[in-house]
Amino acid sequence: MIRESIVITANADGSPHIAPIGVIVEGDDFVIAPFRPSSTLENLEARRVATVNYTDDVRVFAGCLTGRRDWPTVPASRIAAPRLAGALAHDELELAATEPDPQRPRLRCRVVHRESHAPFLGFNRAQAAVVEAAILTSRLHLLPRAKIDAEMAYLAIAVGKTAGPREQEAWGWLTGKIAAFYTEKAS
Repeated sequence: MIRESIVITANADGSPHIAPIGVIVEGDDFVIAPFRPSSTLENLEARRVATVNYTDDVRVFAGCLTGRRDWPTVPASRIAAPRLAGALAHDELELAATEPDPQRPRLRCRVVHRESHAPFLGFNRAQAAVVEAAILTSRLHLLPRAKIDAEMAYLAIAVGKTAGPREQEAWGWLTGKIAAFYTEKAS
C-alpha cells in the first residue's frame, strides 16, 4: 500500500526539506523510494531520520510541486527532523536499511514514534483530485500530453463540484505549472 504524504528531512544546515512522497507501507516498515537526484534521499542517507506527515491541506502537495516549500514546521518529538506544524498526524522514522539502485533506491525505515494532532474528517473529492493532479504534475516530463490533458479534464469535474478555497488555490497552482511547462516546451 502507498500512502500519499509529506516527507520532511533535515538539510545539512538544519533547515527542513519538504516533499510530497508516496510512502510504501510494508508490514511495520515504511519504504521511501525517491528517484535520483533527490534531496530527500541525500538527507535521509546522511541524517538517517525523517517525518511522514499526514495532512488534509492539499496546498502542501501542490505547493511543493510549484515552488512553494515554505510551510511551517515544528520540532519532532524524538528525532532530529521537523514535522509539519499543521499535520493532522505524523510518524517519526529512522533509516534501518538501504536497498541500492542506480535510479531509485529503497530506504527501509522503522517508525520510532507516532502522534496524532487533530481529527481527520475525510477528504472531499476535490482534495483527492488535487493530490492526483499533483502526482501528474510531477510526471509531466514522463507522460504524454494527451494523457495529462485527459486526466486533468476528468479531475477538474471533482474540483468544480466540491472544492473549497484551499483546493481551488492548489488547483490553480497546478494548472498554472502545467500550462507553463507546455508553453516552455513549445518554444
